[in-house]
Amino acid sequence: MAVKDYDIRDLDLAEMGRGRIDWAAQEMPVLRQIAERFAREKPLEGVRIAACLHVTTETANLVRALKAGGAQVALCASNPLSTQDDVAASLVVHDEIPVYAIKGEDTKTYYAHLEATLAHEPHFTMDDGCDLVSLIHKERRGLLPNIFGGTEETTTGVIRLRAMAADGVLSYPVIAVNDAQTKHMFDNRYGTGQSTLDAIIRATNVLLAGKTVVVAGYGWCGRGVASRARGMGAHVVVTEVNPLKALEATMDGYVVMPMLEAARIGDIFITVTGNINVLDAQHFAVMKDGAILCNSGHFNVEINIPALETAAREKRVGRPFIEQYTVEGGRSINLLAEGRLVNLAAAEGHPSAVMDMSFANQALSVEYMLKERGRLEVGVHPVPEAIDQEIARLKLEAMGVRIDRLTPEQERYLASWQEGT
Repeated sequence: MAVKDYDIRDLDLAEMGRGRIDWAAQEMPVLRQIAERFAREKPLEGVRIAACLHVTTETANLVRALKAGGAQVALCASNPLSTQDDVAASLVVHDEIPVYAIKGEDTKTYYAHLEATLAHEPHFTMDDGCDLVSLIHKERRGLLPNIFGGTEETTTGVIRLRAMAADGVLSYPVIAVNDAQTKHMFDNRYGTGQSTLDAIIRATNVLLAGKTVVVAGYGWCGRGVASRARGMGAHVVVTEVNPLKALEATMDGYVVMPMLEAARIGDIFITVTGNINVLDAQHFAVMKDGAILCNSGHFNVEINIPALETAAREKRVGRPFIEQYTVEGGRSINLLAEGRLVNLAAAEGHPSAVMDMSFANQALSVEYMLKERGRLEVGVHPVPEAIDQEIARLKLEAMGVRIDRLTPEQERYLASWQEGT
Protein backbone atom coordinates (compact mmCIF):
# COMPACT_ATOMS: atom_id res chain seq x y z
CA MET A 1 0.00 0.00 0.00
CA ALA A 2 1.36 3.36 -1.01
CA VAL A 3 -0.91 6.18 0.19
CA LYS A 4 -1.93 6.74 3.86
CA ASP A 5 -4.04 3.76 3.08
CA TYR A 6 -5.88 3.20 6.29
CA ASP A 7 -7.47 4.85 9.27
CA ILE A 8 -8.49 2.23 11.80
CA ARG A 9 -8.50 1.82 15.57
CA ASP A 10 -5.64 -0.60 16.25
CA LEU A 11 -3.42 -2.73 14.00
CA ASP A 12 -2.73 -5.06 16.93
CA LEU A 13 -6.27 -6.44 16.60
CA ALA A 14 -5.41 -7.99 13.23
CA GLU A 15 -4.83 -11.56 14.39
CA MET A 16 -8.15 -11.72 16.22
CA GLY A 17 -9.84 -10.32 13.13
CA ARG A 18 -8.30 -12.90 10.81
CA GLY A 19 -9.63 -15.74 12.94
CA ARG A 20 -13.14 -14.32 12.88
CA ILE A 21 -13.01 -13.68 9.11
CA ASP A 22 -11.94 -17.27 8.50
CA TRP A 23 -14.71 -18.51 10.79
CA ALA A 24 -17.32 -16.58 8.77
CA ALA A 25 -15.86 -17.98 5.53
CA GLN A 26 -16.92 -21.48 6.60
CA GLU A 27 -20.57 -20.37 6.30
CA MET A 28 -20.07 -18.67 2.93
CA PRO A 29 -19.59 -21.51 0.42
CA VAL A 30 -21.11 -19.68 -2.57
CA LEU A 31 -18.81 -16.69 -2.22
CA ARG A 32 -15.90 -19.05 -1.67
CA GLN A 33 -16.57 -20.79 -5.00
CA ILE A 34 -16.78 -17.42 -6.73
CA ALA A 35 -13.50 -16.32 -5.12
CA GLU A 36 -11.79 -19.51 -6.31
CA ARG A 37 -12.97 -18.90 -9.88
CA PHE A 38 -12.00 -15.24 -9.68
CA ALA A 39 -8.51 -16.23 -8.53
CA ARG A 40 -8.12 -18.43 -11.65
CA GLU A 41 -9.70 -16.11 -14.22
CA LYS A 42 -8.91 -12.58 -12.87
CA PRO A 43 -12.07 -11.04 -14.41
CA LEU A 44 -11.66 -7.80 -12.43
CA GLU A 45 -8.00 -7.20 -13.27
CA GLY A 46 -7.12 -3.50 -12.88
CA VAL A 47 -10.59 -2.38 -11.75
CA ARG A 48 -10.58 0.07 -8.83
CA ILE A 49 -13.56 -0.37 -6.50
CA ALA A 50 -14.66 2.07 -3.79
CA ALA A 51 -16.79 0.15 -1.28
CA CYS A 52 -18.88 1.78 1.43
CA LEU A 53 -20.16 -1.22 3.39
CA HIS A 54 -20.48 -2.40 6.97
CA VAL A 55 -16.96 -3.51 7.92
CA THR A 56 -17.76 -6.99 9.21
CA THR A 57 -16.34 -10.49 8.85
CA GLU A 58 -18.71 -11.16 5.95
CA THR A 59 -17.71 -7.99 4.13
CA ALA A 60 -14.07 -8.98 4.59
CA ASN A 61 -14.75 -12.18 2.67
CA LEU A 62 -16.38 -10.21 -0.14
CA VAL A 63 -13.39 -7.86 -0.33
CA ARG A 64 -11.01 -10.83 -0.41
CA ALA A 65 -13.01 -12.32 -3.29
CA LEU A 66 -12.89 -9.07 -5.26
CA LYS A 67 -9.15 -8.79 -4.70
CA ALA A 68 -8.71 -12.41 -5.79
CA GLY A 69 -10.41 -11.41 -9.04
CA GLY A 70 -7.80 -8.72 -9.65
CA ALA A 71 -9.64 -5.69 -8.28
CA GLN A 72 -8.05 -2.93 -6.22
CA VAL A 73 -10.50 -2.27 -3.40
CA ALA A 74 -10.69 0.62 -0.93
CA LEU A 75 -13.20 0.18 1.90
CA CYS A 76 -14.95 2.54 4.30
CA ALA A 77 -17.80 2.02 6.78
CA SER A 78 -21.40 2.66 5.78
CA ASN A 79 -22.42 3.28 9.39
CA PRO A 80 -20.46 4.91 12.25
CA LEU A 81 -21.33 2.14 14.72
CA SER A 82 -21.17 -1.01 12.58
CA THR A 83 -17.39 -1.43 12.16
CA GLN A 84 -15.72 -4.47 13.70
CA ASP A 85 -12.33 -2.98 14.53
CA ASP A 86 -10.48 -6.30 14.51
CA VAL A 87 -11.79 -7.02 11.01
CA ALA A 88 -10.60 -3.63 9.78
CA ALA A 89 -7.16 -4.33 11.25
CA SER A 90 -6.92 -7.77 9.64
CA LEU A 91 -7.83 -6.44 6.19
CA VAL A 92 -5.08 -3.82 6.45
CA VAL A 93 -2.38 -6.10 7.89
CA HIS A 94 -3.05 -9.44 6.25
CA ASP A 95 -4.79 -8.50 3.00
CA GLU A 96 -3.26 -5.07 2.29
CA ILE A 97 -6.69 -3.53 1.74
CA PRO A 98 -7.01 0.24 2.35
CA VAL A 99 -9.64 0.52 5.10
CA TYR A 100 -11.07 3.69 6.62
CA ALA A 101 -13.37 2.71 9.47
CA ILE A 102 -13.45 3.04 13.26
CA LYS A 103 -16.37 1.85 15.40
CA GLY A 104 -17.98 4.88 17.02
CA GLU A 105 -16.49 7.45 14.64
CA ASP A 106 -18.19 10.85 14.63
CA THR A 107 -19.97 12.31 11.61
CA LYS A 108 -16.96 14.40 10.55
CA THR A 109 -14.71 11.32 10.56
CA TYR A 110 -17.35 9.28 8.76
CA TYR A 111 -17.40 11.70 5.82
CA ALA A 112 -13.61 12.05 5.89
CA HIS A 113 -13.46 8.28 5.43
CA LEU A 114 -15.82 8.46 2.46
CA GLU A 115 -13.52 11.07 0.93
CA ALA A 116 -10.43 8.94 1.61
CA THR A 117 -12.04 6.00 -0.16
CA LEU A 118 -12.92 8.14 -3.17
CA ALA A 119 -9.32 9.41 -3.30
CA HIS A 120 -8.51 6.02 -4.87
CA GLU A 121 -10.38 7.24 -7.98
CA PRO A 122 -12.74 4.30 -8.45
CA HIS A 123 -14.05 2.81 -11.65
CA PHE A 124 -16.85 1.18 -9.69
CA THR A 125 -18.80 1.96 -6.51
CA MET A 126 -20.24 -0.54 -4.07
CA ASP A 127 -22.63 1.20 -1.72
CA ASP A 128 -24.75 0.41 1.33
CA GLY A 129 -27.16 3.31 1.74
CA CYS A 130 -26.12 5.47 -1.26
CA ASP A 131 -23.87 7.82 0.74
CA LEU A 132 -20.91 7.19 -1.58
CA VAL A 133 -22.92 7.73 -4.76
CA SER A 134 -24.58 10.80 -3.29
CA LEU A 135 -21.24 12.33 -2.29
CA ILE A 136 -19.80 11.72 -5.76
CA HIS A 137 -22.75 13.44 -7.44
CA LYS A 138 -22.79 16.38 -5.01
CA GLU A 139 -19.10 17.11 -4.44
CA ARG A 140 -16.83 14.80 -6.46
CA ARG A 141 -18.26 15.05 -9.95
CA GLY A 142 -14.76 15.04 -11.41
CA LEU A 143 -14.68 11.31 -10.70
CA LEU A 144 -17.74 10.56 -12.86
CA PRO A 145 -16.03 10.21 -16.28
CA ASN A 146 -14.05 7.18 -15.05
CA ILE A 147 -16.91 5.42 -13.22
CA PHE A 148 -18.69 2.81 -15.32
CA GLY A 149 -21.04 1.30 -12.74
CA GLY A 150 -22.01 0.52 -9.19
CA THR A 151 -24.05 -1.69 -6.92
CA GLU A 152 -26.36 -0.88 -4.00
CA GLU A 153 -27.00 -3.26 -1.10
CA THR A 154 -29.96 -1.74 0.78
CA THR A 155 -33.63 -0.88 0.38
CA THR A 156 -32.93 2.66 1.59
CA GLY A 157 -30.11 3.10 -0.90
CA VAL A 158 -32.20 1.84 -3.81
CA ILE A 159 -34.95 4.31 -2.88
CA ARG A 160 -32.40 7.15 -2.96
CA LEU A 161 -30.96 5.95 -6.28
CA ARG A 162 -34.37 5.77 -7.91
CA ALA A 163 -35.08 9.31 -6.69
CA MET A 164 -31.79 10.43 -8.26
CA ALA A 165 -32.70 8.69 -11.50
CA ALA A 166 -36.17 10.26 -11.49
CA ASP A 167 -34.61 13.71 -11.02
CA GLY A 168 -32.25 13.03 -13.92
CA VAL A 169 -29.09 13.42 -11.83
CA LEU A 170 -27.82 9.82 -11.64
CA SER A 171 -24.83 9.65 -13.99
CA TYR A 172 -24.00 5.96 -14.30
CA PRO A 173 -25.76 2.58 -14.14
CA VAL A 174 -26.21 0.94 -10.75
CA ILE A 175 -27.44 -2.58 -10.02
CA ALA A 176 -29.96 -2.86 -7.18
CA VAL A 177 -28.45 -5.86 -5.42
CA ASN A 178 -31.02 -5.38 -2.67
CA ASP A 179 -33.81 -6.38 -5.06
CA ALA A 180 -32.32 -9.74 -6.04
CA GLN A 181 -34.51 -12.54 -4.74
CA THR A 182 -31.49 -14.27 -3.21
CA LYS A 183 -30.87 -11.03 -1.30
CA HIS A 184 -34.13 -9.58 -0.04
CA MET A 185 -35.96 -12.87 0.51
CA PHE A 186 -33.18 -14.22 2.70
CA ASP A 187 -30.86 -11.43 3.91
CA ASN A 188 -33.67 -8.98 4.70
CA ARG A 189 -36.02 -11.56 6.16
CA TYR A 190 -33.90 -14.21 7.89
CA GLY A 191 -30.81 -12.08 8.42
CA THR A 192 -32.53 -8.97 9.79
CA GLY A 193 -34.99 -11.07 11.76
CA GLN A 194 -32.38 -13.05 13.64
CA SER A 195 -29.73 -10.36 14.02
CA THR A 196 -32.16 -7.70 15.28
CA LEU A 197 -33.45 -9.87 18.08
CA ASP A 198 -29.90 -11.01 18.82
CA ALA A 199 -28.90 -7.37 19.27
CA ILE A 200 -31.86 -6.53 21.51
CA ILE A 201 -31.12 -9.50 23.75
CA ARG A 202 -27.39 -8.72 23.90
CA ALA A 203 -28.00 -5.06 24.70
CA THR A 204 -30.80 -5.50 27.26
CA ASN A 205 -30.86 -9.14 28.43
CA VAL A 206 -34.67 -8.91 28.51
CA LEU A 207 -36.93 -11.92 28.17
CA LEU A 208 -38.92 -11.61 24.95
CA ALA A 209 -41.52 -14.22 25.86
CA GLY A 210 -44.68 -12.48 27.01
CA LYS A 211 -43.54 -9.02 25.88
CA THR A 212 -45.48 -6.95 23.36
CA VAL A 213 -43.16 -6.23 20.44
CA VAL A 214 -44.25 -3.53 18.01
CA VAL A 215 -42.77 -3.86 14.51
CA ALA A 216 -43.06 -0.72 12.40
CA GLY A 217 -43.10 -1.74 8.74
CA TYR A 218 -43.99 -5.07 7.13
CA GLY A 219 -41.59 -5.25 4.22
CA TRP A 220 -39.14 -8.13 3.98
CA CYS A 221 -37.23 -6.92 7.05
CA GLY A 222 -40.43 -6.40 9.04
CA ARG A 223 -41.67 -9.86 8.11
CA GLY A 224 -38.45 -11.38 9.41
CA VAL A 225 -38.43 -9.42 12.67
CA ALA A 226 -42.10 -10.15 13.36
CA SER A 227 -41.65 -13.86 12.64
CA ARG A 228 -38.61 -14.22 14.89
CA ALA A 229 -40.21 -12.20 17.71
CA ARG A 230 -43.29 -14.42 17.60
CA GLY A 231 -41.01 -17.45 17.62
CA MET A 232 -39.47 -16.19 20.86
CA GLY A 233 -42.91 -16.04 22.49
CA ALA A 234 -43.63 -12.33 22.06
CA HIS A 235 -47.04 -10.82 21.32
CA VAL A 236 -46.40 -9.05 18.02
CA VAL A 237 -48.13 -5.90 16.80
CA VAL A 238 -47.46 -4.56 13.30
CA THR A 239 -47.91 -0.95 12.18
CA GLU A 240 -48.09 -0.04 8.48
CA VAL A 241 -49.08 2.71 6.05
CA ASN A 242 -49.43 0.39 3.04
CA PRO A 243 -52.85 -1.32 2.98
CA LEU A 244 -51.58 -4.38 1.09
CA LYS A 245 -48.78 -4.98 3.58
CA ALA A 246 -51.14 -4.33 6.49
CA LEU A 247 -53.56 -6.89 5.03
CA GLU A 248 -50.72 -9.39 4.63
CA ALA A 249 -49.64 -8.90 8.25
CA THR A 250 -53.24 -9.42 9.37
CA MET A 251 -53.53 -12.61 7.31
CA ASP A 252 -50.22 -13.77 8.79
CA GLY A 253 -51.88 -13.60 12.21
CA TYR A 254 -50.45 -10.38 13.63
CA VAL A 255 -52.42 -7.60 15.29
CA VAL A 256 -52.31 -4.50 13.09
CA MET A 257 -53.05 -1.00 14.43
CA PRO A 258 -51.89 2.63 14.16
CA MET A 259 -48.66 3.46 15.96
CA LEU A 260 -50.39 5.83 18.40
CA GLU A 261 -52.46 2.89 19.67
CA ALA A 262 -49.50 0.52 19.65
CA ALA A 263 -47.39 3.07 21.57
CA ARG A 264 -49.66 2.64 24.60
CA ILE A 265 -49.23 -1.13 24.85
CA GLY A 266 -45.78 -1.90 23.44
CA ASP A 267 -42.81 -3.04 25.50
CA ILE A 268 -40.28 -3.13 22.64
CA PHE A 269 -40.48 -1.06 19.45
CA ILE A 270 -38.52 -1.97 16.31
CA THR A 271 -38.56 0.32 13.26
CA VAL A 272 -37.82 -1.12 9.82
CA THR A 273 -39.50 1.31 7.41
CA GLY A 274 -36.75 3.41 5.79
CA ASN A 275 -38.74 6.56 6.63
CA ILE A 276 -38.37 9.40 9.12
CA ASN A 277 -40.05 10.00 12.51
CA VAL A 278 -41.91 6.71 12.61
CA LEU A 279 -41.66 7.00 16.39
CA ASP A 280 -42.34 10.64 17.27
CA ALA A 281 -43.17 12.96 20.16
CA GLN A 282 -46.85 11.94 20.38
CA HIS A 283 -45.79 8.30 20.72
CA PHE A 284 -43.20 8.99 23.42
CA ALA A 285 -45.87 10.85 25.40
CA VAL A 286 -48.01 7.73 25.88
CA MET A 287 -45.40 4.96 26.12
CA LYS A 288 -45.11 2.69 29.14
CA ASP A 289 -42.41 3.13 31.72
CA GLY A 290 -39.41 1.08 30.58
CA ALA A 291 -40.28 1.02 26.86
CA ILE A 292 -37.37 -0.06 24.65
CA LEU A 293 -36.86 1.59 21.26
CA CYS A 294 -34.57 0.43 18.46
CA ASN A 295 -34.13 0.71 14.73
CA SER A 296 -33.11 -1.81 12.08
CA GLY A 297 -33.64 0.53 9.12
CA HIS A 298 -30.54 1.95 7.48
CA PHE A 299 -30.42 5.51 8.85
CA ASN A 300 -30.93 6.79 12.40
CA VAL A 301 -33.96 8.91 11.45
CA GLU A 302 -36.81 6.49 12.04
CA ILE A 303 -36.93 7.41 15.73
CA ASN A 304 -37.22 11.18 16.28
CA ILE A 305 -34.29 11.45 18.66
CA PRO A 306 -34.32 15.29 18.87
CA ALA A 307 -37.96 15.09 20.02
CA LEU A 308 -37.01 12.48 22.61
CA GLU A 309 -34.15 14.69 23.82
CA THR A 310 -36.58 17.61 24.15
CA ALA A 311 -39.08 15.53 26.12
CA ALA A 312 -36.42 14.18 28.49
CA ARG A 313 -35.85 15.60 31.96
CA GLU A 314 -32.80 13.42 32.43
CA LYS A 315 -30.61 11.15 30.34
CA ARG A 316 -28.14 8.52 31.45
CA VAL A 317 -26.38 5.43 30.13
CA GLY A 318 -28.19 2.38 31.48
CA ARG A 319 -25.87 -0.24 29.94
CA PRO A 320 -23.58 -0.26 26.92
CA PHE A 321 -25.69 0.69 23.87
CA ILE A 322 -28.60 1.88 26.05
CA GLU A 323 -29.46 5.54 26.62
CA GLN A 324 -32.19 5.89 29.22
CA TYR A 325 -34.39 8.99 28.96
CA THR A 326 -36.56 10.05 31.89
CA VAL A 327 -39.66 11.82 30.62
CA GLU A 328 -42.89 13.22 32.06
CA GLY A 329 -44.27 11.30 35.02
CA GLY A 330 -40.88 9.77 35.77
CA ARG A 331 -41.27 7.22 32.97
CA SER A 332 -38.10 5.85 31.40
CA ILE A 333 -37.72 5.32 27.65
CA ASN A 334 -34.70 3.31 26.59
CA LEU A 335 -33.05 3.97 23.22
CA LEU A 336 -30.71 1.31 21.84
CA ALA A 337 -27.57 2.05 19.78
CA GLU A 338 -28.31 5.76 19.32
CA GLY A 339 -31.16 4.82 17.00
CA ARG A 340 -28.71 3.39 14.46
CA LEU A 341 -28.79 -0.12 12.99
CA VAL A 342 -29.17 -2.06 16.19
CA ASN A 343 -28.20 -5.42 14.68
CA LEU A 344 -24.78 -4.11 13.66
CA ALA A 345 -24.17 -1.64 16.50
CA ALA A 346 -25.10 -3.92 19.41
CA ALA A 347 -24.44 -7.29 17.74
CA GLU A 348 -22.56 -8.65 14.71
CA GLY A 349 -25.06 -8.12 11.93
CA HIS A 350 -26.53 -10.81 9.72
CA PRO A 351 -25.40 -14.43 9.97
CA SER A 352 -22.69 -15.31 7.46
CA ALA A 353 -24.90 -17.88 5.73
CA VAL A 354 -27.32 -15.25 4.42
CA MET A 355 -24.62 -12.69 3.62
CA ASP A 356 -23.08 -15.43 1.48
CA MET A 357 -25.88 -14.93 -1.04
CA SER A 358 -26.00 -11.13 -0.76
CA PHE A 359 -22.28 -10.75 -1.34
CA ALA A 360 -22.27 -13.36 -4.10
CA ASN A 361 -24.71 -11.00 -5.84
CA GLN A 362 -22.29 -8.13 -5.29
CA ALA A 363 -19.30 -10.00 -6.72
CA LEU A 364 -21.12 -11.36 -9.77
CA SER A 365 -22.80 -8.01 -10.45
CA VAL A 366 -19.41 -6.29 -10.67
CA GLU A 367 -18.24 -8.95 -13.12
CA TYR A 368 -21.45 -8.59 -15.17
CA MET A 369 -21.24 -4.81 -15.35
CA LEU A 370 -17.62 -4.99 -16.45
CA LYS A 371 -18.62 -7.33 -19.30
CA GLU A 372 -21.52 -5.03 -20.23
CA ARG A 373 -19.51 -1.82 -19.91
CA GLY A 374 -20.84 0.83 -22.29
CA ARG A 375 -24.01 -1.13 -23.07
CA LEU A 376 -26.03 -0.51 -19.90
CA GLU A 377 -28.10 2.66 -19.82
CA VAL A 378 -27.74 5.12 -16.95
CA GLY A 379 -30.26 4.16 -14.29
CA VAL A 380 -31.10 1.54 -11.66
CA HIS A 381 -30.96 -2.02 -12.98
CA PRO A 382 -32.06 -5.38 -11.52
CA VAL A 383 -29.64 -8.19 -10.89
CA PRO A 384 -29.88 -10.41 -13.99
CA GLU A 385 -32.15 -13.38 -13.31
CA ALA A 386 -29.43 -15.78 -14.46
CA ILE A 387 -27.17 -14.55 -11.63
CA ASP A 388 -29.98 -14.86 -9.08
CA GLN A 389 -30.76 -18.41 -10.21
CA GLU A 390 -27.09 -19.44 -10.23
CA ILE A 391 -26.58 -18.20 -6.67
CA ALA A 392 -29.64 -20.14 -5.52
CA ARG A 393 -28.36 -23.25 -7.29
CA LEU A 394 -24.91 -22.97 -5.71
CA LYS A 395 -26.43 -22.40 -2.26
CA LEU A 396 -28.63 -25.48 -2.55
CA GLU A 397 -25.66 -27.51 -3.76
CA ALA A 398 -23.59 -26.37 -0.79
CA MET A 399 -26.43 -27.32 1.57
CA GLY A 400 -26.71 -30.79 0.03
CA VAL A 401 -30.24 -30.13 -1.24
CA ARG A 402 -31.30 -31.63 -4.59
CA ILE A 403 -34.30 -30.55 -6.65
CA ASP A 404 -36.20 -31.81 -9.69
CA ARG A 405 -35.64 -30.71 -13.29
CA LEU A 406 -38.33 -30.17 -15.88
CA THR A 407 -38.64 -32.98 -18.41
CA PRO A 408 -38.56 -32.05 -22.13
CA GLU A 409 -42.29 -32.81 -22.22
CA GLN A 410 -42.95 -30.39 -19.32
CA GLU A 411 -40.84 -27.68 -20.96
CA ARG A 412 -42.80 -28.06 -24.21
CA TYR A 413 -46.09 -27.86 -22.33
CA LEU A 414 -45.11 -24.68 -20.48
CA ALA A 415 -43.98 -23.10 -23.74
CA SER A 416 -47.19 -23.88 -25.59
CA TRP A 417 -50.65 -22.33 -25.59
CA GLN A 418 -52.65 -24.86 -27.61
CA GLU A 419 -53.54 -27.31 -24.85
CA GLY A 420 -56.34 -26.30 -22.49
CA THR A 421 -59.09 -27.91 -20.45
